[in-house]
Amino acid sequence: MTIELIRPGRHQETAEARPLVGRDCGPEGCEIDWLASERHEAGLDIEDFTAFAAAQGWGDGLPLVPPTESRVRRFLAENDRYPDEVVATLPGEIDCTIEKLVINAVMAGAPPHSLELLVAMVAAVADPDFELYGVNATTAPVYPAFVVNGPIRDELPVPYGYGCLGGVPGPAAAVGRALRLVMRNIAGQVAGVSSQTTFGSPGRVAGIVTGEWEEKSPWAPLAERRAGICGNAVTAFGTMGTQNVLDTTSHSARDFLEMVGKSAAYVGCNAFSGAVPFAEMLVALNPICAEIVGREMADIADVQECLWRFASVDAGELNLHHRAQLEAQGRVRGDGRVYATPEPKDMLVFVAGGLGGLHATCFHSFGTSLTQTRAIAQVA
Repeated sequence: MTIELIRPGRHQETAEARPLVGRDCGPEGCEIDWLASERHEAGLDIEDFTAFAAAQGWGDGLPLVPPTESRVRRFLAENDRYPDEVVATLPGEIDCTIEKLVINAVMAGAPPHSLELLVAMVAAVADPDFELYGVNATTAPVYPAFVVNGPIRDELPVPYGYGCLGGVPGPAAAVGRALRLVMRNIAGQVAGVSSQTTFGSPGRVAGIVTGEWEEKSPWAPLAERRAGICGNAVTAFGTMGTQNVLDTTSHSARDFLEMVGKSAAYVGCNAFSGAVPFAEMLVALNPICAEIVGREMADIADVQECLWRFASVDAGELNLHHRAQLEAQGRVRGDGRVYATPEPKDMLVFVAGGLGGLHATCFHSFGTSLTQTRAIAQVA
């Protein structure tokens, strides 16, 4: 089988088609087929293929685009990655190659120009400190939420204004779904089998892929603050879901952050569980709220400190057994309070959302999954 011609990436000088050439067959080389995945005979009608994929255990319950060889090759042709390149090693010591990633991206309906974002997303969740194995296997409804920084927000595009967490037409949902299919089909997350998730979550279908409205933020972008990355980057956070906070009454920075912090600190979240040794928290402030807060708190560390102090509970209000467990772990501080995160720096803040009201969104942590930030490779 000979490979179809693949043109080089957009940043290369020539736009002429070129074959993939191997030298093992002689000095002149020969065209080779680097697509290594097993071929299956299946109907190309979407309904037929979706039923076939469900029977194979590949689907998520929504219609799937058949990942034909031509579709996979066209996706690769729009990029500058070889299909056998290993992106990351996922739970079970399974290599996620570009080819495998592209197959799942095609099925999800993600566009070819999303590949570098997807590569960075996979690399982020594959970091050992993200603990993807635990995210996959836990009884919790945790899934990765991604915050995108840099020009790629507009190029792809990734929403960061009205409806940025879901419901806006565009490729973000398909990109999130592609990552979720990777977690299912490569990393092996199957509810009731390798995952003991009690309820699951709608986020386990398409996840969350949102941008940060950097232009409306009083502070440096999240990726720059976390990892010193200026430009295109993505931050992965293992979230339990979204919690909306509405405050149409407050007028000062402290009052807004008090409402957000106290709303986030409900005792049944993982952050206050004796089964979880530590937690992080991600908070999105909409631009109107961020502007008010930024006028009084130009330093993001002050915002984190204020949120952290309010995102705590009085240990005396806890059930006796819960309190005793947390006391034994040394989590009850000298002031008699239990804090949602170990330190203020673990309260991660970014700016996104529409301009229609004073809202914030809290993303609660699974616990031991540590947030990861990765640069997105630039294709000029």
